[in-house]
Amino acid sequence: MTEEATVQLRSQEEVRALFGPRDEYMRRLRRSTGTQMVLRGNVVHVQGTAEQVERCSNLLKLWREILRRNEEFLDGDVANTLDSNLEGEHLHNHVLDKDDRSEEVPTVPTEPRNRDIRAGRAGKDKVSLIRPKTDGQRVYVGAMTEKPLVFCDGPAGCGKTYLAVANALRALHAEEVRKVVLVRPAVEAGEKLGFLPGDMFAKVNPFVRPLLDAMNDMLDFDQVRRYMANDVIEIAPLAFMRGRTLNDTFMILDEGQNTTTTQMKMFLTRMGINSRIVVTGDGTQNDLPIGTKNGLTDGIQRLSGIEGVAIVRLTGQDIVRHRLVREIVSAYEAGETGNGID
Repeated sequence: MTEEATVQLRSQEEVRALFGPRDEYMRRLRRSTGTQMVLRGNVVHVQGTAEQVERCSNLLKLWREILRRNEEFLDGDVANTLDSNLEGEHLHNHVLDKDDRSEEVPTVPTEPRNRDIRAGRAGKDKVSLIRPKTDGQRVYVGAMTEKPLVFCDGPAGCGKTYLAVANALRALHAEEVRKVVLVRPAVEAGEKLGFLPGDMFAKVNPFVRPLLDAMNDMLDFDQVRRYMANDVIEIAPLAFMRGRTLNDTFMILDEGQNTTTTQMKMFLTRMGINSRIVVTGDGTQNDLPIGTKNGLTDGIQRLSGIEGVAIVRLTGQDIVRHRLVREIVSAYEAGETGNGID
């Protein structure tokens, strides 16, 4: 006889933490318990025999408790709980009350979420070596340190995205925030890419690649992989931000000129308690339909007088790529006032 139970999760952040990267934790829970599981909003519906449903529900509740206590939920927690043959209250006590742990007994992590960050400091800290190289960049870095919301408008090659990612990782290392979210609008730059094969990450990868490149330049590959697997760093297209509220998070919206005013409002209102936002872009070039006002320019105009909001405008003098980039930008600015390519 099939029975059904529901487990109410507190938020979408809790859903993402417990479901794991690409829902891997839920797939393992489903296979281990033999149940069918469906997520509707923040509610998990579990179906199966009475014993299957009871074990699955108990495990889900236990996972929530581990997440609450440790402020994270990792692959080791999944293995530790699923490998146990105990049930109900015995399972709960067995996993959470191990004060006499030995080396042979798998443990539930008790360190704060950012322990990977501290471990990463043993190697060369590339982030700490990144410094602004121009007066404009120094103003930009200072604004990101002092203000919770920063708009940076400037041409290609002036370090808008790179410095924002570096500042976000510094805040993460200092445990000023618990999470970094890097966002880009999925807008094609003047050409149609057509159908993209693969899973969701493969489909959005071309759009978020510049953010990944900046991060990979500052962190070792293994660090990046751990951060993303543990949901400490998230890279997502703008559309995935709707309906979320992010606390203790450093959010970066790259290519802000490719957002509409409605999209920009949606993104900015994701800001939760103790969160910061940096929006970067070049207001002189966008890939939106002709006649559409871009969210970067509109946001700067609307919010420039609000306390806590900084507007930074970089120029060609701040370009730090190849020496020819500055001359290329100047040549295009002299001959055009419309769209270009970043």
